[in-house]
Amino acid sequence: MQAATGDPLAGRAAFAKCASCHAVGPSARAGFGPQLTNVIGRKAGSTADFKYSPAMSAAGFTWTEDKLRAFLKAPSDVVPGNKMRFWGIGSDKQIDDILAYLRTFQQ
Repeated sequence: MQAATGDPLAGRAAFAKCASCHAVGPSARAGFGPQLTNVIGRKAGSTADFKYSPAMSAAGFTWTEDKLRAFLKAPSDVVPGNKMRFWGIGSDKQIDDILAYLRTFQQ
């Protein structure tokens, strides 16, 4: 398990590449992707307001920071057959920053 690191302000800027499909915050709703408020600790494929791919629905794991880190780096390696149209983020620093930003929306 990697220690919690990252800059939430930089993560907010980096999240812009996610924001075209995902929302986060108190009034977040699903769009082209599920909302990501309280994603850390949530079972994969479990929000009621989004239709997940069969692969994500059957993933059977809970989102930890390590699992999110791996997914942000290579989504198809973590959940083969998922429908997210995103190649991944190559920068570990950007991933850490995005995770720091998402942590600010955990209740």
